[in-house]
Amino acid sequence: MGNTASTYGLFPVDVGTAQALSMFNAQASALYYNPAYLTMDPRGELTAGLLHGEQELKSDDTVVNDTRSQQQLIALKTNLSELTKVNHPLYFAIIAGVEKFGEEMLAFNSSTSDEGQFLNYGRQPLFLNVGGGTQFLNGINVGASVHISLRSEATLNASSNLAGETQYEELDVTAKPVLRPVLSTSQEWGKIICGHNDDCWIGGLETALTFRGHTEARTSVESNIVIPGTVPDPGILLAIDTIDSYQPDIFAAGLKYNFTDNFRMAVTVEQQNWSDLTEELQRDTVKDQANAQFKDITVPRVGAEWDVNQHLTLRGGVAFQESPLESIRTEDVNYLDNDKVIFGLGSSLVIDNPPILTYPMRLDFGYQFQQLEDRDFELTSSRPGVTNPFATVTAGGEVHVFSGSLTLKF
Repeated sequence: MGNTASTYGLFPVDVGTAQALSMFNAQASALYYNPAYLTMDPRGELTAGLLHGEQELKSDDTVVNDTRSQQQLIALKTNLSELTKVNHPLYFAIIAGVEKFGEEMLAFNSSTSDEGQFLNYGRQPLFLNVGGGTQFLNGINVGASVHISLRSEATLNASSNLAGETQYEELDVTAKPVLRPVLSTSQEWGKIICGHNDDCWIGGLETALTFRGHTEARTSVESNIVIPGTVPDPGILLAIDTIDSYQPDIFAAGLKYNFTDNFRMAVTVEQQNWSDLTEELQRDTVKDQANAQFKDITVPRVGAEWDVNQHLTLRGGVAFQESPLESIRTEDVNYLDNDKVIFGLGSSLVIDNPPILTYPMRLDFGYQFQQLEDRDFELTSSRPGVTNPFATVTAGGEVHVFSGSLTLKF
């Protein structure tokens, strides 16, 4: 469950501040975290980034998940006002991410497990976000975007013998986009209260509010098999409807204060409505027997940014995320999930006159460490003859995330 943007962060600023400064980042990644903030930098930009997430997640001393998440990301931001006769800035952006550094566009997994499986940290599917932002009033900006996920459907009709050899096959596969909104507004209180007065007492204060709608990757499969002489028409009908990469509705509020021209801090708080996943999994034909119970959680994040000089910026952040999984028993599925503390460090280097290019170039790097606090779970199974719980395990582990990007301004 989750996606790259909510689990780690999209670009190095998001990764390196544990997403504490994501709502106040004027780069294209603002499209997902706070599209209203796209208006804060009038320049266009093209950003290409790589993200490598490596985890060692354990159940007792056994490594349950060491799958790497490796995303290649590209983002474009530009001002569309030149296409109109209205002299009002309108910023457009698009972000796309592909797993395995561009080799895998669809990562999907939904299964039961006897040894236990972690709720988060699977491979991240195709990431796609489109939208923009504009100024509403002096000091008040608004923005909106859509996050695009896929719903896949497959139907198989076939005749088979007892050896599994099929004939008269008919296979149909479709994938439909599902759109979920991201809505936001940001406020520069110095402009709101004092207009264009540069010496305003509240000039360093900014706030932001965002809503990100829930997303999921869903797959439905129907299979109808006829075995002549054994299973007559209409045959054996198998139907599966299951989800992966679920992200709940998220409400977020942030506050940033510029203490000086080169030092600023931000605090953000997210309300993540994971309780809705309880009902979603009850309709999931793979994981419905788990009877997993989830709760809503609040995630606090704190970050800071320091401009060492006009070329170099250092930043860092910390966050705490409580586990939304209330159940310590989830029959057959055996979900594992932990509270986690998240630390991030990052930097940016601006090159004013790069070779060949007319405009500045920016290089970013971010590192994030996630420590999963130990938590006990009971493994259970509905298989005949199994005494439940058949094992009690302690889940824990750690995650390392590395992110780098190259941004061209224009």
